[in-house]
Amino acid sequence: MSDPKYAIGIDLGTTHSALSYVDLAASDGEKTAQTVLGIPQLTAPGTIEDLPLLPSFLYLPHPDEMAAGELALPWRAAGDGTAAGEPVAGEMARSRGATTPIRLVSSAKSWLCHPGVDRRAAILPNDAPEEVTRVSPLEASTRYLAHLRQAWDAAHPDAPFAQQAVTVTIPASFDPAARELTADAARAAGYEGLTLLEEPQAALYSWIQGSEGKWRKAVKPGDIILVVDVGGGTSDFSLIAVLERDGVLEPHRVAVGDHILLGGDNMDLALAHMVARKLAANGTQLDAWQLRALTYGCRAGKEALLADATVQTWPIVVPSRGSKLIGGSIRTELTRDEVVNFIVEGFFPKVDASSRPAVRTRAGLTQLGLPYAQDAAVTKHLAAFLGRQLGATAELQGYEGRQPAEATFLHPTAVLFNGGVFKSGLLAQRVMDTINDWLYMEGSEPARMLDGADLDLAVARGAAYYSYVRRGAGVRIRGGTARSYYVAVESSMPAIPGMEPPIQALCVAPFGMEEGGEIELPGQQFGLVVGEPVNFRFFESSTRRQDAIGELLDFWGPDELTELNEIQMTLSPDGRQPGEVVQVKLHALATEAGTLELLAVADDNGQRWKVEFDVRATSNG
Repeated sequence: MSDPKYAIGIDLGTTHSALSYVDLAASDGEKTAQTVLGIPQLTAPGTIEDLPLLPSFLYLPHPDEMAAGELALPWRAAGDGTAAGEPVAGEMARSRGATTPIRLVSSAKSWLCHPGVDRRAAILPNDAPEEVTRVSPLEASTRYLAHLRQAWDAAHPDAPFAQQAVTVTIPASFDPAARELTADAARAAGYEGLTLLEEPQAALYSWIQGSEGKWRKAVKPGDIILVVDVGGGTSDFSLIAVLERDGVLEPHRVAVGDHILLGGDNMDLALAHMVARKLAANGTQLDAWQLRALTYGCRAGKEALLADATVQTWPIVVPSRGSKLIGGSIRTELTRDEVVNFIVEGFFPKVDASSRPAVRTRAGLTQLGLPYAQDAAVTKHLAAFLGRQLGATAELQGYEGRQPAEATFLHPTAVLFNGGVFKSGLLAQRVMDTINDWLYMEGSEPARMLDGADLDLAVARGAAYYSYVRRGAGVRIRGGTARSYYVAVESSMPAIPGMEPPIQALCVAPFGMEEGGEIELPGQQFGLVVGEPVNFRFFESSTRRQDAIGELLDFWGPDELTELNEIQMTLSPDGRQPGEVVQVKLHALATEAGTLELLAVADDNGQRWKVEFDVRATSNG
């Protein structure tokens, strides 16, 4: 690839996607020439507008619903392969899907990281009738990314997308399988040599870049920055310590939270059920189709009522299923008081620092759907995260901060908000008040809020800045891998009736492992079965920072290791006998792209097998 002219950052969001870019020739140090791309998209049949955000929705029209000419985009004119029933991404998909929800794909990003389904299979919309052609979470994500690439190429014919430095963002809590699937979607969309970046880091990069160097006055050595990112699909928490090395401030990411499927989507669905109960009390029952349409109406109402205190009511229209669509529509409204009380108290209640999310026993049978968090209180999940990370800075070299001896959670000193949910200052202030109540009870100074974040575009802007930083300029956040990873090793022992052989956990990627390096597990040899189906079990930990690569664990606490999905695969014999046990050493590789690979290397001839983390169908649906 020739030297790029631009550093591109892409926010592949649950509800919106965006593209920002830095002109490398016009940038110097922390002073960057940065722009947001206006994205051409259909807003109505035959109508194209340039908007800063591409709604992450895909509409699957009936072949007779619109003519091919009404779906043409600037880079794909009618007659150039555009079909009448071709999927539509963006603003028109969102608005049209609100009235025909059975043809609307939403939350593809959440489905992309759902381990209980085959994410390469055509399963979306998950509740669509048989006559609707479905797409996979991977294909939907690929279409959003391809739309952004094509929009770029149309606007910059002299600087093709494939020749630029590109970074795509993901939640910090994505496991290796979800990271790999995101990379697969990008490659399928024509991205070459891309890099993945965690969204909370991107938000902090954007804040640093936007300050034009003033960030050094806003934070100091010993600070702990808590990034609270609540978007459309997930709640993501990260902790970044501020160190001083050789007189230079250096942000260092020290912890990320678990994957929590809790965000704006949950709030929209909850509001829809609240409105449905209100209608039912007046004798109007909604079916599943109407409830889904109501959810999209509540989303618009929530955004309007929370963003603008002068708006007191929002009309909600639920389409009829009958022939008299207009006359039979059901009309109601949301009030600002309803939304504020319901969202603030339901999703951001004031709780103690010792509070933890409730876990209920699940039914044996459940509908196929997204594995939403069982407890809707974001503040409880935040309390649990800070409690688990009490020792996150204990072994961080050069860190000058101090925690009170009696602290029960890691005390942040500054908070940066990200995600569309916090466009309501009311919600950001509720979280600040809750955190500062916790700090007051343990004798610490209140945390301060870092201002200036662009909640719609911060992630895309930060990703572009990171693409620029990777070329040797600006400020780099350090940290490496956010978790430790382990593979299960079955102990060798005689058969004992009723007892399975005990499992040990072998650390194959330690916490903080830097990207770009391949590490061989020291002093360990294993037998690898090739040519026959075998199972691999993997674990991860966000708290065991001291484990070194190659360390074998016999025991671990219930909250220390989390098991990932078991992998069933057949490794190619490639010249060997099926069922042969090959003596191998294991290598771990944190790629430059931001993915994790585990390699088995044969002792006799250096033959290599890649043991992939689970990106296929699993049995625990």
